Amino acid sequence: MNGKCEMSDATTSRPSLHEADRPSASEDAHTIMINRVSWGAIFAGVVLALVVQVMLTMLGVGIGAATLDPGTGDNPQASTFSIVSAIWYALSGIIAAFVGGYIAARMSGKTVATTGALHGLTTWALTTLLVLYLVSTSIGSVVGGTFRGISSAVGGIGQAASEMAGPMLQDANPLEELERGVRASGTDPEALDARAVNAMRRVVTSDESGAAEARQQAAQALSEARGIPLPEAEQQVAQLEQQYQQTVDQAQQRATEAADTASSAVATGALSGFLALLLGAAAGWFGGRSGVVHPVYADRLMPSRRRV
Repeated sequence: MNGKCEMSDATTSRPSLHEADRPSASEDAHTIMINRVSWGAIFAGVVLALVVQVMLTMLGVGIGAATLDPGTGDNPQASTFSIVSAIWYALSGIIAAFVGGYIAARMSGKTVATTGALHGLTTWALTTLLVLYLVSTSIGSVVGGTFRGISSAVGGIGQAASEMAGPMLQDANPLEELERGVRASGTDPEALDARAVNAMRRVVTSDESGAAEARQQAAQALSEARGIPLPEAEQQVAQLEQQYQQTVDQAQQRATEAADTASSAVATGALSGFLALLLGAAAGWFGGRSGVVHPVYADRLMPSRRRV
């Protein structure tokens, strides 16, 4: 009987498995503390990231300027220089994001890898917003001017595309081509040729209902201006109208090609910017994970069942 009582007392005094697994208040407080955000460390990481970005940017500008030789024509093309500048700027941002994330996690004193990584990611995000602010405003002319210069180099891809498309659209005015064709010959350039030009303009700009009358007037004007028979003038009117339509078609084709070139450049720049930002975010994340501290008694302070 006494043995049964002793066993009953021992059973009731022993904590159950559920109670043993229940975290204590001190463990909860410790978990909250080690996962609390440290804005001071994040701001320090932002400062370091900006400084590294500026240093690498100036290094890239110096290397790029050293490759240029104004005295000779053996220099990189503008499009090549812009692409290389964009790649260097993206790499600089990735390196700066890693350094900023590492510093933020290290100075926060966090021992959890995920918490340190989140500090690094937050540092990258704040740095990116600050850079965009400096680029889009006139505040901070020294730092902002540096970033605007690199942004202009990145935007040189679209500018190069516009420069390629610009010459294709020159001398593509169909009415000017038509006027030059009409004024090719004539007995009275000041009067009869002007009348013929105006008549041909009405031919190509009139609707179908008035086109026949406009052709007849243009043929009569050409016949008087060039001293040729009316049937021959009508034939020349048809030829000029056909040349005008060909010029219009060529101008439309060139405009379409220019628009395609510009849209391709914009799409390439946007996708490249997205990829650079994504790589920068990854660099900040891994930089934060690399920067977490590992104290000697970290495992003793936080039991394995409470790790985050």
